[in-house]
Amino acid sequence: MSIEINLSQKTVLITGASQGIGAQMARLFHRAGATVAVNHPDLGGTRQDAETLVNELNALRPLSACTVAADVADAAAVQAMMQDLKQRFGGIDFLINNAAILRDRSLAKMSLDEWNVVIDVNLSGVFHCCKFGLEIMRDGGAVVSMGSIAAIQGFYGQANYAAAKAGVQAMMRVVSREGARRGIRANAIAPGVIETSMAATIPENVRAEMMKNIPLARFGATEDVANVALFLCSPLAAYVSGQTIEVNGGWRG
Repeated sequence: MSIEINLSQKTVLITGASQGIGAQMARLFHRAGATVAVNHPDLGGTRQDAETLVNELNALRPLSACTVAADVADAAAVQAMMQDLKQRFGGIDFLINNAAILRDRSLAKMSLDEWNVVIDVNLSGVFHCCKFGLEIMRDGGAVVSMGSIAAIQGFYGQANYAAAKAGVQAMMRVVSREGARRGIRANAIAPGVIETSMAATIPENVRAEMMKNIPLARFGATEDVANVALFLCSPLAAYVSGQTIEVNGGWRG
């Protein structure tokens, strides 16, 4: 007997979904039947990328996807985005906190601005989305936030990123407790090295050293992470909450 994940009649908001892992999540949740809200910060080419993705999804199923612009570091913008989604769809069922940035530099050389901007987007942004997202989330929903292997391994030059992602993973344990009375589950995913434009900036010699720590002998694909996010939002994960799921090919550095 086959098992199907059917999220029809459900609405998911995915932050930072104009490309990479977020875009793959949007496609996968859409294939499962969900209505997808693709968030972007309206910086650089993110608006165009998000609109292209939404057009792709709506061509497959009309009126099944939309773009929503908001910088997650801006609390007022996030609150406005959530109210917009409440008016459009009556609320959301799933929140995927995917938006993140990198500003890598050694602790000695890291500027205060480089510290603050990463904390603002990667940690405070998750807080903003949870705070205002839970206000419009229907009972029985789910929150999935992107942590990182960096929170566990503490890679050189990532004091800001590692601290933010560790905070996200801890925050999900709190949200799992506070949302439980409404049947809302909260989990984090801690990916290893995933083949995205962000990972492409890693120097080749560093990539080679990283590969030595991965028993499966490959870097991850965006689908590897998106599949876990879909599982965590599905009925198959009805008793999974407050966890950090590592998706890293068995990395044990």
